[in-house]
Amino acid sequence: MARQRTATVRHAKRPRSRPLKGEETEVKHVVETQGLSPAQARELVRRYGNDWRKIEEAAKTYKGDD
Repeated sequence: MARQRTATVRHAKRPRSRPLKGEETEVKHVVETQGLSPAQARELVRRYGNDWRKIEEAAKTYKGDD
């Protein structure tokens, strides 16, 4: 008899405690090009990944809030 797979339960996404490989490099790039704080840049990179268009759009809203 073949073994039947059971459904796995997906856990809710938790914030990462450590940056992904290359994430700090991307954060540094956003800080230098967009003029944001490292904390703001890190939040954008975590939220949008490597979608630079969305990161740039969101960075403009951060700049507008200052």
